[in-house]
Amino acid sequence: MKRIHLVGIKGVAMTALAVWYKEAGYMVTGSDVTEEFPTDEVLAQGGITALEFSSKNITNIRPDLVIYTGAHGGKENDEVVEAEALGIPALPHGKALGLIMSDKKQISVAGSHGKTTTSGMIATILSHAGLDPSYAIGCGEIRGLGLSGHKGKKDIFVAEADEYVTDPTHDTTPRFLWQHPDILVVTNIDYDHPDVYASLADVQAAFVKLQKQAKITIVNGDDPASKVLLKNAITYGLSPKTEFRVTNVRFGEERTFFTLSQRGVEIGEFTLKVPGRHNALNAAAAAAACRQLGVQWEDIRKGLRVFGGTKRRFESVGEIGGIRVIDDYAHHPKEIAATLAAAREWFPHRRIIAVFQPHTYSRTKVLMSEFGNAFALAQEVILTDIYSSARETDTLGISGKTLVEETAKHHQNVYFAPDFSAVKKLLYTHMQQGDIIIFMGAGSIYTWAHSMI
Repeated sequence: MKRIHLVGIKGVAMTALAVWYKEAGYMVTGSDVTEEFPTDEVLAQGGITALEFSSKNITNIRPDLVIYTGAHGGKENDEVVEAEALGIPALPHGKALGLIMSDKKQISVAGSHGKTTTSGMIATILSHAGLDPSYAIGCGEIRGLGLSGHKGKKDIFVAEADEYVTDPTHDTTPRFLWQHPDILVVTNIDYDHPDVYASLADVQAAFVKLQKQAKITIVNGDDPASKVLLKNAITYGLSPKTEFRVTNVRFGEERTFFTLSQRGVEIGEFTLKVPGRHNALNAAAAAAACRQLGVQWEDIRKGLRVFGGTKRRFESVGEIGGIRVIDDYAHHPKEIAATLAAAREWFPHRRIIAVFQPHTYSRTKVLMSEFGNAFALAQEVILTDIYSSARETDTLGISGKTLVEETAKHHQNVYFAPDFSAVKKLLYTHMQQGDIIIFMGAGSIYTWAHSMI
């Protein structure tokens, strides 16, 4: 095979895979919608052009393999249909990723929250330790490392392991079950993706299946829902019962400091350029995984110090007039609470304004009360219209205003602004010198922080 075509190439996971294929020597093309995406810059740096969706792309390019995402119709996308009509093999993203990992030592990072940051930390540590791993990580950029995909020279492959289904229209296999990890890291398990999982127990069952495919499992020992994985697992966390224990977490000068010990023996202090206790735990998970590969503690310490975060994870977009603007991918109540806690710890004396765009009607409705409680650490909260998934047609009788009403039960300063234009007007009347404005969400809000600057 020489020509690879990716349908839905602008998705963060697809972009990382495209960059890997490009570095592996393939001719890579792709297609997507025309609107701006966070990955546009990555594709440009990788020398990859995203064409507009059209079945003619397949007839013109005649690729040897088509890879498609679960979005944009999945297997029913016109380009995939055309490929199959021409006898060109077509694979969903999850299966394609599993195949290119299959002959490598696989490090799979799973979890409802934190898998992008943790896999980015592992890739950074291994790269700076001279192990040159391959990796495919669902973000635009890994600061301190480079693009989100890489074809390394060694036999290690680091990848996110996503619990969402392979193709909602045709294949409900959780995407991470196409991986067979030598080392599986699980940061936590939470109830999410209510469009495909009926309950937390269903999510847990998927993780249990993944663990059965893994040789070594590293689990967050503090996470109640991850207890189903604790048998024969290596644990990390804040608890004294965990093998890799984080203590003495503190913050200063936009740095996070923590002490790490293993089986009660102190290893020393570590420094991060990313905020929050949750990131100290992510770093412990990354350290535990790298130790399984024989990486020395000093190399782990250096790698973590170099890691500058990933795109859209507490990304500081700029500061003008004493007002700092931050962009973050948080779209689940626990992620929102963790992001705001991190902001409060790093900026203890500054006012925080949270701007949140809810993502999907199904998630917003099922987790409505949790969302309402998630903004406690912000001084002001601005909520927008709900950004619908391409898979959704039913509003389920809710709107952004419904979430405003729920949040107002717990918070004094909650405002509704349906879109960026309304948000901007509201911010101009409310913001003050010294404020921290955090734009959060998984929808179109990713452009707003830059537009605000």
